[in-house]
Amino acid sequence: MVIRLEGELDMASAPLLQAALEDAEMDAASTLVLDLRQLRFMDSTGLRIILWARERWRSRGQELALTVGSSQVQRLLSVSGVGEHLRVIATPDALLV
Repeated sequence: MVIRLEGELDMASAPLLQAALEDAEMDAASTLVLDLRQLRFMDSTGLRIILWARERWRSRGQELALTVGSSQVQRLLSVSGVGEHLRVIATPDALLV
């Protein structure tokens, strides 16, 4: 399953992503890709949701991956150290190879 994020992932929009991730359909997905290619900005609230999703998927034996986002998003992942603990792929199709 792929969720494409656009614009900003911040305090205002993070609850929408969390609600989508809590949807029952997500339970059946063996792999989730958060496609960040169109995400221009992310704050610590968005980062928290991604970490929550990683733990949720890991605890159920499912895989979570992210695509590369904007330079600001990549900088946040790098500075926080979170990027080292996430699978980052170039495109959602990269998991099919």
